Amino acid sequence: MKTHAPSLSQRALACEGDTNTSPSRERWTAAISDTATQALLEDDSRYFLHQAMSTPCLDALESAEGIYLTDVAGKRYMDFHGNNVHQLGHGHPEVLAAIQNQLATLPFAPRRFTHQTAVDCAKALTAIAGGELNRVLFAPGGTSVIGMALKLARFITGHYKVVSLWDAFHGASLDAISVGGEACFREGMGPLMAGVERIPPPVSYRGALPSQDGSDLHYADYLEYVIEKEGGIGAFIAEGVRNTDVQVPSRAYWQRVRDICDRHNVMLIIDDIPNGMGRTGHWFTHQAFGIEPDILCIGKGLGGGVVPMAAMLTKDQYNLAAQVSLGHYTHEKSPIGCAAALATIRVMEEQQLLAKVQDDAAYLSGRLRTMKARWPIIGDVRGMGLLWGIELVTDRTTQARAFAAAEQVMYRCLELGLSFKVSQGNVIQLSPPLTILRDDLAQALDWVEQAIAEACEQHYQGLIG
Repeated sequence: MKTHAPSLSQRALACEGDTNTSPSRERWTAAISDTATQALLEDDSRYFLHQAMSTPCLDALESAEGIYLTDVAGKRYMDFHGNNVHQLGHGHPEVLAAIQNQLATLPFAPRRFTHQTAVDCAKALTAIAGGELNRVLFAPGGTSVIGMALKLARFITGHYKVVSLWDAFHGASLDAISVGGEACFREGMGPLMAGVERIPPPVSYRGALPSQDGSDLHYADYLEYVIEKEGGIGAFIAEGVRNTDVQVPSRAYWQRVRDICDRHNVMLIIDDIPNGMGRTGHWFTHQAFGIEPDILCIGKGLGGGVVPMAAMLTKDQYNLAAQVSLGHYTHEKSPIGCAAALATIRVMEEQQLLAKVQDDAAYLSGRLRTMKARWPIIGDVRGMGLLWGIELVTDRTTQARAFAAAEQVMYRCLELGLSFKVSQGNVIQLSPPLTILRDDLAQALDWVEQAIAEACEQHYQGLIG
């Protein structure tokens, strides 16, 4: 059998998150002294197929509650990663109670049947989405929803071509990596879905097409240029805010994109799978920009951090594919998934979490900008709601990425009790549960600054003269 040696650099593999095969990871693993943890990690490595960013694993967990993960040795980590499912933290009691109640009555429903929990969930989603997004289709995961959205756009427009953004992540299936913009996921996969045109994302720091005034409107103009030159474009797919390394476009950018899609009869698909359900201080990210997509893809946090659950929302005018199986998933109207989603919405409303997130965002912004002024290794801070990125550089003028420092900061924070991921090799991404208390948020930021200070002093003493 032919085997393939790794051909991607560590930098390429770090596009979506931190790597699990670096020398730093090896040192971390070698330092684990707990025998039960060692045994479990060895068994995991023995029985699971290895892949980037998972097996081999970082640690072995025993429990998860609220903002904390607890490993088998009793060490607790504040979870500022959570794979973006932990909007309500882990094991929220109201979500668990809703799931247990549903399990006792209707644990599963075949596709051909409906039930009250599914209908209630669809109603609730259309209510918080507002506008014209009044049609729903459920699926067991976000990647599946991306596939459904692409199929619906093809059916509605009659065009198979799609425009997407470089560096975007829309899932790891073959159709999702076809429209995704991270080359590391396409490496060695051979021919993928035809008709995908990628354009530069609207990046204000280190952008491919920087403007003198800092505006990102010209990135939208590039979309129109490609639509007009290529022809036959059916859809434009993008995240409202890029989750991995936290890129926040301007309101003006999204307003222009919406106008361009309208004028050219291109369907706008917004992937809000990682950031929906309140992460940005709005139910869904597009609401922060005053626009409405033709198709909205949500997932991850929709299941309350417990049940895999996702949904595609679209407009009544696109309810035209009755003879097409857009999803056809076994768990299409999962009772327990719908129960978890309903409980998640209820908790967010009762605890007024959207307002809390916006208040937390102001605090986070102030803390991070003060940190940036103190430590020149920080080239940029950016974010909204409870999604923030800290970009580390070796030189603010050249914006050279500080790979070693970012990795050091991550592992030092893990030692202190804080878990997050590093994206693009040098961006510290912070995504705490929306329920986090201010004291815990302050403690986490203290740890981040401590780790950044240590890395700065060790690697870049010239920066702190």
